Amino acid sequence: MSFQFDHLVHFVDNPEEARDELKNLGLHAVDGGKHDNGGTYNTLSHFGLSYIELIGVFDKELADQPAEKYSLRDTFQKDQYASGLSRIALRSSNLEQEAERLKLLGLEVIGPVPLGRKKPDGSMINWKLLFAGNPEEELTLPFFIEWEETDKERRQSLEEQGTIATHPKGDLSLSFVGFAVKDAKAAIQKWAAYLDLEQGESFFDEDLHATGYRLMLEGGDIIFYEPNGEGAVSDTLKQRGEKPFIVTISGGQQKEQFEVQNAIYRFM
Repeated sequence: MSFQFDHLVHFVDNPEEARDELKNLGLHAVDGGKHDNGGTYNTLSHFGLSYIELIGVFDKELADQPAEKYSLRDTFQKDQYASGLSRIALRSSNLEQEAERLKLLGLEVIGPVPLGRKKPDGSMINWKLLFAGNPEEELTLPFFIEWEETDKERRQSLEEQGTIATHPKGDLSLSFVGFAVKDAKAAIQKWAAYLDLEQGESFFDEDLHATGYRLMLEGGDIIFYEPNGEGAVSDTLKQRGEKPFIVTISGGQQKEQFEVQNAIYRFM
């Protein structure tokens, strides 16, 4: 089975404000909906089927309910609802099969769990989630999603709703999400095995003062950054631990980067 990049979760204090910040950067961003049982709601910015979910809390009491281990709510609670990039989700067409494979690799596996939310037009959107992890590892694994609709059906309905549309800034795609880690070689070897993904060449990123190790993934790569000096990677490790911290978007007219709600958005 193969995974595709599905979405990046950016936890924010106010999803509407974050949506407007992205619009000001030239991105198309829209309202998402409410997760009524979880006390959260979101706004979204799509790059085809890959997207950024700007998520925040509308009901703290609901959000504070006991959470499934390795779930998104578990991550939010452990991070004490601090703004910043949180997790990535990978898409699969067969979560049951993936659950068995991850168990065989020695991971704790929870799910698949059926979920859904109401869209602004009142219609329901449904999916299943799978969570997996190793309690001895600091870096939290992606969580896994299986949508009720096929990719083709989803894309068509998202285009019809205007959720997927051309960005004012141009024909953009989500290139990769960068994670700050202490030992990039160890991280990439584990994730390559867990996720059955190919490794790319390592490289030095002058702007970040860090060495990057790439995992190839359809819809958006994963890059592990290990610091070579002071900079955004070392700062992330000091302040937040091993976490995603940067999203890079390709197809823009010029190279530039912005800080949005404690995260780096870089255009290349």
